[in-house]
Amino acid sequence: MITEIILPKLGQTMEVGTIVEWIKREGDAVRRDEILFTVETDKAVMEVEATADGFLRKILVPVGQTVPVLAAVALLTTTADEAISGYLAAQVQAEEGAVLLAQGVRAMQQPGTVPPEAPAQAPDRLFASPRARKTAREKGIDLSLVTGTGPGGRIVEQDVLASAAAQAPVLPAARPRATPLAVKAAQALGVDLAAVSPGLSGRDLATGVGGRIVKADVEAAVWAATEGSPEHGRGIPALPAELPAAESIPVAGLRRIIAERMAASHQTAARVTLVTEADATALVEAREQLKAAVEGEWGFAPGYNDLLAIVVARALLEFPYMNARLKADPGPAGRDLAQTIERLPYVNLGIAVDTDRGLLVPVIRDAGHKGLRALGAEFRILVERARTGKSLPDDLTGGTFTITNLGMYDIDAFTPIINLPEAAILGAGRIQARPVVYGGQIVARQMWALSLSFDHRLVDGAPAARFLQRIKRLVESPYLLLG
Repeated sequence: MITEIILPKLGQTMEVGTIVEWIKREGDAVRRDEILFTVETDKAVMEVEATADGFLRKILVPVGQTVPVLAAVALLTTTADEAISGYLAAQVQAEEGAVLLAQGVRAMQQPGTVPPEAPAQAPDRLFASPRARKTAREKGIDLSLVTGTGPGGRIVEQDVLASAAAQAPVLPAARPRATPLAVKAAQALGVDLAAVSPGLSGRDLATGVGGRIVKADVEAAVWAATEGSPEHGRGIPALPAELPAAESIPVAGLRRIIAERMAASHQTAARVTLVTEADATALVEAREQLKAAVEGEWGFAPGYNDLLAIVVARALLEFPYMNARLKADPGPAGRDLAQTIERLPYVNLGIAVDTDRGLLVPVIRDAGHKGLRALGAEFRILVERARTGKSLPDDLTGGTFTITNLGMYDIDAFTPIINLPEAAILGAGRIQARPVVYGGQIVARQMWALSLSFDHRLVDGAPAARFLQRIKRLVESPYLLLG
């Protein structure tokens, strides 16, 4: 017995599908409900199961080909050596008949032309289209009793439907037919499959091959159910008639500025990111000692942002090509004819701060010539003004380099976006104790991931790497800051 494997309608809007992969190969034994192939629809890639046991004798639609729903894509046979040549010949003849019919229609539209005759049908062979055979199986119609009205007397789907209309309706099976995935989904969602099966709930919700319930039918039934629906109380959970409206947040004010600047940076800069890992054990110890020694006198305990700011400011003084920006030289009529790289003699260090209003970057001016106490005190004043919405105009402008730290959120490493027109930005992750080889032994050390994103239009990779290497050296040996 030959069984056609058709492309099922896997969604309400699905009209065609593209074969992505054949899981089974020609000649493979197939069991009912096993995955045969995957198909790409307009929404997703989905799996299609076998509808019967047998052997996959012929793949009719290769990978990459797009076909309409309900089209035959493969042939399944009961035995491994069952002949399929007759079926294939019938399909070829049907296709030729359809071509001749189309030619005849066109010929009839031209006066004086005699349309070609369709090939005669052999009296001992039953010819029917794939859709007609499928419909006949679903409705229990004997094709030998159906009169074909198609080309060459071929039985088409309309012939089967007309025959079914003349017969008594077939009662639905008492037990709903469903795929294993549908059964699992029904159990998880608490759905009674009898409420989804056609004819049992008053609604035809099953869309699988042969009227079988598939997973999508179960999910659709849940979403379609409401308190007043006929299915309520029949096993399908009731859902609110309307879902809450989504919150609409205008992209305006600070959010708009952030969006514009970040998009401009991404589209304009030739961004490259370098990542290194520094052994921050000595820095962690130094911070603990400073915290115990100066917190009472200074009024605050130095944090890692303060220490990293001192390290970066020192490195920028040593590598001035990183403390730079790209400047456009205006030409006639306001046109930019050339660009200049400016290396700045001062370090205005921006440190990104998370606020209720969004991301702000307060700028510590002349950070390269300030000590830890002065820098830390100024930073806290700037952060307080930023978080209370009282920043002065100069607080958030004029930066030459930016630091952004996400370590407090358990982030190990990330790719920061350059704050144009600056040349680079340093991202800092969390400091975490990890086993490393130190002094020839495996010991726990405080490791710190640092990410440097730079604009390759201003700086090449090797010079940027040397700058990051220097930052790593200062983090691992903070006593070098005393020199």
